[in-house]
Amino acid sequence: MPPSQDALEQPAEAHAEARANAPQTSAREVRRRVASASLVTAFEMFDFTVFGYFAAMIGAKFFPAGDPMTSLLLAVGSFGVGAFMRPLGALVLGACADRVGRRAALTRTVWLAGLGTAVIAVCPGYAAIGVAAPVAVVLARALQGFALGGDIGVAAAYLMEAGPAARRGARVSWQVASQGAAALLGATFGLVLTHLLSPQALDAWGWRVPFWFGLLVLPVGVYLRSRLHDGDDTARASAAPPFVELRREHARTLGLAMLMIMGQSIPVYAIVYFMPSYVIRVMHLPASTGFAVSASSALLLFALPPFVGRLLDRLPRRKPVALAGAAATTLLSTPVFVLIDSARSLPAMLIGVGLISVSMAFSAGTVALLVLEALPARVRASGLALAHALSVALFGGTAQFIVTALVKWSGNPLAAAWYVTPACCVSLCAVALFKERRAPR
Repeated sequence: MPPSQDALEQPAEAHAEARANAPQTSAREVRRRVASASLVTAFEMFDFTVFGYFAAMIGAKFFPAGDPMTSLLLAVGSFGVGAFMRPLGALVLGACADRVGRRAALTRTVWLAGLGTAVIAVCPGYAAIGVAAPVAVVLARALQGFALGGDIGVAAAYLMEAGPAARRGARVSWQVASQGAAALLGATFGLVLTHLLSPQALDAWGWRVPFWFGLLVLPVGVYLRSRLHDGDDTARASAAPPFVELRREHARTLGLAMLMIMGQSIPVYAIVYFMPSYVIRVMHLPASTGFAVSASSALLLFALPPFVGRLLDRLPRRKPVALAGAAATTLLSTPVFVLIDSARSLPAMLIGVGLISVSMAFSAGTVALLVLEALPARVRASGLALAHALSVALFGGTAQFIVTALVKWSGNPLAAAWYVTPACCVSLCAVALFKERRAPR
């Protein structure tokens, strides 16, 4: 008697759980997988977000305008284009990961991210080729956004499944730390370049240096990710695309996940990545001040998540940690802008942004793990990738533009808090409503 269709179509999550707990996966092999997946995510995130650090210079180079604030608006608007492409990348590459395998999707993100970065690194300015320059930059941003949209969720799902269930928090936390490492690297480049180069040299060619460095994503990324182990145990049995199942069975989880991630997306884009441009254009302070603040914040976002991940593995529940982090971010967002505007000094900025960075470090990895455990393996990569990408596209990618527009319209530097604080409050409510589903160890 031939086997039944149900027997042939075993749930993908059962295979993923079996692989995660397989004794033949040594601790050394798990560490190699974590390092390979996280390091390349850091490169891709660096390539995507370094644009925001140098938005003021890029705006003058590719989007010239009589008013510096208008030029900055156009530049951060093109930053948003990359964010809006992330949901499409999440749909396409997330489906590839859930149906074909994690490694196949992760390798493709490397090629796409590298191509987009290469265009920005070598593209002549508006003065040389006219309107073709901003068009090329916008298309490059679209490629980078498409790649990163797939990478974030797929890499997190891969790390969750890469070893024993009892260490999930520690592994997933490195994917979050890799994003902090990218921000730290971008801010460090800005800090070093502003000290080594004159303002004229920085505007002329110095801003391209980080993008030239970012091209390392191609050789390093292809080498590391082509060696990742990925069996066929994550392939989908169902013929329906992952998005169909997500919309039909997990719409509430996806919606709340978007709002929870919003609580990190808006603060990190409006405070951490935007701080150099905010300091230059709004506060009229040296660029080095903004880069120093961003670097200190990014250092915390890189260093703290691994400790948070270990804590999550020891606690019986993850949700209280997410609630505490979201509440702290909500309460601190307005005081941070007040402190920065009133003191107008580097120590005050370091203290204010440092406090909110600590709160985000506690909530970011916890929220990612909550979402991953709430979804079955057959749609896990697509689900987190889509929730993260939609949240960044709708809220994070537009944060710099909205904050800049509010400041320009009102003439009040504190107008940035008018957007950040209410958004964090909504995110806190979403965390409270989210149902924790702790997967068995």
